[in-house]
Amino acid sequence: MAESCAAPGATPAICVFCGAKPGFDPRWVEGARAVGRAIAGRGWRLVYGGGRVGLMGELADAALAAGGEVVGIIPQALLAREVGHRGLTRLEVVPDMAVRKVRMVELSDAFLALPGGLGTLDELFEVLTLRQTRYHAKPMGLLNQAGYWDPLLGACRGMVEAGFVTAADLDCLAVDADIERLLDAMVR
Repeated sequence: MAESCAAPGATPAICVFCGAKPGFDPRWVEGARAVGRAIAGRGWRLVYGGGRVGLMGELADAALAAGGEVVGIIPQALLAREVGHRGLTRLEVVPDMAVRKVRMVELSDAFLALPGGLGTLDELFEVLTLRQTRYHAKPMGLLNQAGYWDPLLGACRGMVEAGFVTAADLDCLAVDADIERLLDAMVR
């Protein structure tokens, strides 16, 4: 991932999509923290939605505590609602959600989705569709803790079986419950 996507000499950047809420299962919070530590531990830059609440805040705080560089991209309208994280390496405030996604794609060498809601799905499917249409060839992954993504993966397999998506369009998505194995798979 990082070695092949980042410009020579540049710090590799991985964009993480996740919930602005913590969810009901404490495993989601610990998973977000583990991802933040793992990204910082590899010397990669974290790019994410810019909030300091929910899984987003846990992810960013863990990366920062581990000495990582963290860039947040947040729309002006969500700045107050999601309580934008003012302690980041850099916080970019953009006009809207569409510009947020464009900016995240521009700044990132790979994409990873953790548990989350509709916004997480929107961001995941945006970059998956961009890859399908060959706008980018950046690695993508799903952290599938406790089978969180199993229903979505089942729906995607149904789209393949119905002839609306090719298997190759989904094969680019690395899936694992262990963050270190998942990041390793994304590098390959």
